[in-house]
Amino acid sequence: MFIQTEATPNPLTLKFMPGVDVLGSGTAFFTSVADAKSSPMARAIFAQEGVTAVFLGGDFITVTKSPEASWE
Repeated sequence: MFIQTEATPNPLTLKFMPGVDVLGSGTAFFTSVADAKSSPMARAIFAQEGVTAVFLGGDFITVTKSPEASWE
């Protein structure tokens, strides 16, 4: 699967577009792994060091990291 990335106005946030439906309709915003208990995808993203927020849209995901974390 090829996932495109896109910068956002916030340098701590990246937008990921996998080319497939992520959530269908609506959106979901999580600021902790506890918030994400209803979303296996968000929980998996939070397992990565430094992730502070996950936003799921119909066909995209945005991930926010802490200032100390690296995108590499």
